[in-house]
Amino acid sequence: MNELIARLPEPYYKTDQGAAYLGDTLELIKNIPDGGINLIVTSPPFALTKKKPYGNKDASEYVEWFKPFAKEFWRVLANDGSLVIHIGGSWNKKQPTRSLYHFELLFELCRPEQDSLRFYLAQDFYWFNPAKLPAPAEWVTIRRLRAKDAVDPIWWLSKSPFPKADNRRVLAPYSKAMLRLLEQGYNAGLRPSGHNISLKFQVDHGGAIPPNLLAISNTDSNGDYLNSCRRSDIVPHPARYPIALPEFFIKFLTEEGDTVLDPFAGSNATGRAAENTKRFWLCFEKNQTYLDGSIFRFESAKKTQLLAISP
Repeated sequence: MNELIARLPEPYYKTDQGAAYLGDTLELIKNIPDGGINLIVTSPPFALTKKKPYGNKDASEYVEWFKPFAKEFWRVLANDGSLVIHIGGSWNKKQPTRSLYHFELLFELCRPEQDSLRFYLAQDFYWFNPAKLPAPAEWVTIRRLRAKDAVDPIWWLSKSPFPKADNRRVLAPYSKAMLRLLEQGYNAGLRPSGHNISLKFQVDHGGAIPPNLLAISNTDSNGDYLNSCRRSDIVPHPARYPIALPEFFIKFLTEEGDTVLDPFAGSNATGRAAENTKRFWLCFEKNQTYLDGSIFRFESAKKTQLLAISP
């Protein structure tokens, strides 16, 4: 990790496990050697019809805008590394119909003819936020033409067909029904569905394998990060994902001591998740205000060791 930091400019702030940088990702990432990163977890600006303060490309421009980033991401990833992109969908202007831009990006990144820079779709995940507000209001709450949009796609892409991964690191607690089954047993055999259930299902593996639908509420309105931003009169990042989201993929796709990069860091939830799981991290962010606020992600745990550096 120290070797990576030595290649980069002076960090905006750092902890014992990571460093945050103020600047353009396409310039900063050039300092990272080939294969130097184990996992990239990020949430780039979406192609929204209603623009956010941090800037959004139109859907028609999105794929071309993302290509230079993808080229660098592929280069810096280890051969068994992964790229996890949280990319929410969008609606077409003045229509209750959906844009396909995020699927177009997926197809572009995984095109078979791009052998030298091709990503593989390891698995598609979906983040279900039960607390998401009904949107878009025009089609959901006013005209009542559509259901609430509460799921964001997450593309898990890999540099090779067999990336590093272990679902035993992200097992979920067994349900009460499963615990009862493990205790009392069950009848093995062929089910009406055609599945042949063997006694192997009665083995206690310490938890259930999670699905690719991640139900994580995004309801934090009074946490350390937001409260610290308010006290310091800093505008918080308007599109934060919960720390549990990057933490899931960091645990799933890396081991302790690996290095995680977030090239569109925002409030740096990814860096906080990496610290929680004993991974090293780097984050790039071009908005100084967002970086100023992101320092509070680490203040309570690393206050005595946190080094804030003026640009």
